[in-house]
Amino acid sequence: MSTTVIMTALGEIEYRSVGKGTPILFLHGGHSNCQETLSYQGFDLEKYQLITPSRPGYGKTPLGNNKTPQQAASLMIALLEHLALEKIIVYGISAGGLTAIALAANHPRYVTKLILASAVSKKWLQADEKIYKTAQWIFNPSVEKITWGMVRVFSNIFPTMIARSFYPQFSTKPLHKLAKKDVKTLITAMKYYSSGSGFLNDIDQSISDSALAAIQCPTFIIHSKNDSSVPFEHALQAKEMIDDAKLVALNNEWGHLFWIGSDTQEIIVKTIQFIEG
Repeated sequence: MSTTVIMTALGEIEYRSVGKGTPILFLHGGHSNCQETLSYQGFDLEKYQLITPSRPGYGKTPLGNNKTPQQAASLMIALLEHLALEKIIVYGISAGGLTAIALAANHPRYVTKLILASAVSKKWLQADEKIYKTAQWIFNPSVEKITWGMVRVFSNIFPTMIARSFYPQFSTKPLHKLAKKDVKTLITAMKYYSSGSGFLNDIDQSISDSALAAIQCPTFIIHSKNDSSVPFEHALQAKEMIDDAKLVALNNEWGHLFWIGSDTQEIIVKTIQFIEG
C-alpha cells in the first residue's frame, strides 16, 4: 500500500489517504501504523476520504518529541494543514484514543465529530502490572521486530493456532471454534503489526479528566463489555466526562476487535448513522 512521508515543523509524519468526500482521520491502536485498514469496513470511498497517519513511534513516523497525546495531536494538526483540511471527523482506536481526545479537546475548530472505538480514555496500564512489565520486554524496540517476525512466520504456517492464541487478548468470551473468515481477517490485519518505539510510549501515556470534559463535539463511544485489552471502564469514563456523548455497549464475540465476527455489520451501520446524522 502506498504511503507518504512529509516533513512538518513538528517533525516527520507518515500517512495514507484513500477515497474522496468527507474526511475522517483514523488514529490507529497499538502495534499498528498507517497500513491499518480493519476499521475501514463499511466506508464508501466515493463518500469518505479515509486518512490514517502512523502515530509517533510507529511506521515511518519517528517518536521524536511527540511523546504525549497533546504533542501527537499537534502533529496531526500539522498534517491536516498540509492536506488543507479545516474540518474532520476523528476516529480514535484503542491506544489512539488519547491522541483523539487531545485533538478534540485542544483543537475544537478542526473536529466536527469524535468516535472512540475500543479506546483508551485514561491511564491504561500501571507500572506494577504484570502485562506492563511483560510489554517492556517483548515490545522493546530492540526486540519487537523479532517478536512480530515470529508471529508472522507462524501465522503463515498455523493461522488458526495463532488466532486462537491471540483471541484471549481481545475477548473475555470463552475460547471456541473460530470462523475461518475471522481467522483470515485477523491474520491479514496482523501482517503489518510492529511496535516500533510507539507501544512502550503508549502504555506510559495518560490524559486529564479536564481534557475529556473540554470536548464539545458530538461523540460516539463504541466499546465491548467483553474487551479484555482495554477495559469497559474506559468507555464509562469517557461517557461520564464528555457532555455530548453517546455510548454503545457491545456484547460481541471478538471484544476489543469488534470489526471481526458475525456481529460486525450492526456496529458498522450504527457508526455510519452517527457520522451522517
